[in-house]
Amino acid sequence: MTALSSAVVADSSDVLIIERVFDAPRELIFKCWTEPEHFARWIGPKGFHSEILVWEPRSGGNYRIRKRGPDGLDLWQQGVFCEIVPPERIVRTYCWTDAGGRPTRPETLLTVTFSDLGGRTRLVLHHAMFESAGARDDHQRGWSTSLDQLAEYIERVSEPM
Repeated sequence: MTALSSAVVADSSDVLIIERVFDAPRELIFKCWTEPEHFARWIGPKGFHSEILVWEPRSGGNYRIRKRGPDGLDLWQQGVFCEIVPPERIVRTYCWTDAGGRPTRPETLLTVTFSDLGGRTRLVLHHAMFESAGARDDHQRGWSTSLDQLAEYIERVSEPM
């Protein structure tokens, strides 16, 4: 399976847009974003292990994730699902926190759309309201490696048994 990447940084320092085309059906890609047993297998910077602590994929539902780096450092993320339209769109808040759930950076808004391309899927990730261009660029690197891992994961789960 291939994933073609096109990272587009918007004209402002607070918006990141990444487009990818995955050689897999939209329903599978959407499932990998909404089912915790799939999501935990690919999300996070390369080399990190993610643990889903809370996952309520419905409007108003919460989520909380611990990402452990290869050096043992934990990164914490949490937010609220604002909208889920299967298999077309996910909108959720996104906030880095400390272990106690207190924000360490400003909250941002993540919108992911999935377009059916006849057995392939166009994913558009729109992540907005970063506090700086540096924060946006850090997230571009993180999302790019996560989406690479998603492509690898999809290849594994799509293989015939």
